[in-house]
Amino acid sequence: MKLYYKPGACSLAAHIILNEIGQPYTLEKVDTTTKKTETGADYLAINPRGAVPAIEIEPGVVLTQNSAVLQYIGDHSDIPAFQPAYGSLERARLQEALGFCGDLHSAFGGLFAPNLTEDAEKSIHEQIHRRMTQFEDMLSDDKAYWLGDDFTQADAYAAVIMTWAVFKKLDISHHRKAWALREKVMSRPSAKRALQEEGLA
Repeated sequence: MKLYYKPGACSLAAHIILNEIGQPYTLEKVDTTTKKTETGADYLAINPRGAVPAIEIEPGVVLTQNSAVLQYIGDHSDIPAFQPAYGSLERARLQEALGFCGDLHSAFGGLFAPNLTEDAEKSIHEQIHRRMTQFEDMLSDDKAYWLGDDFTQADAYAAVIMTWAVFKKLDISHHRKAWALREKVMSRPSAKRALQEEGLA
C-alpha cells in the first residue's frame, strides 16, 4: 500500500496502524494547499476531494476517508482487535468509536481556521471541551484502551486528534483519562516510528 499523508494530519493515524500491522508500505507526502505530492503529482487526480489520507491499494485503486482507510488496513492484518467480525457487536463498537473520532476531528479542526476572531476561538474551545467531556465519559480506568484491553484504530485516530492541541498550545490534560490514552498511544513504537518518518519526532 502507498499512504498519501500530510505530516501530523489525521493521516498520521493510518500511518501508525500501518506500522502496527508490520506489512511493507510506501509514503508520499501531500501539500494540501497546492494539491501537489512530493513527486510533483496532481493530488486531485488521485483524490478529487484533496484531503488526506488516501491509500493506493494497487495502481489506480485508491481508498479515501480515514474511517474506511483504518478499517481496510486492519482487515488486512493478523491482529484480531483490528478486524472484528462483520455483523458482530465488536465491529459495530469499532465503527461507532471511529464515527465519534469524526466528531472530535470536526471540533479540533476549527483550531486551524485562518484569521480566527476572539469570539470564534472561544466557540471552538467550547466545542472541543464538549466533545472531550463526552470522550472522557466513554473511557474507563478498568480498560487499557478505549474499547477494552486491546489497542485499536480508534485509539490511534483519537490520539492524533488530541495531539493537535499540543501543536496549538491548548491544554486539555484535565481530561485525565483521554490524555492518558493519548500519551499511551503516542509512546507505542508504531507511533514513534510514524512521527519520525513524518519529520515530527
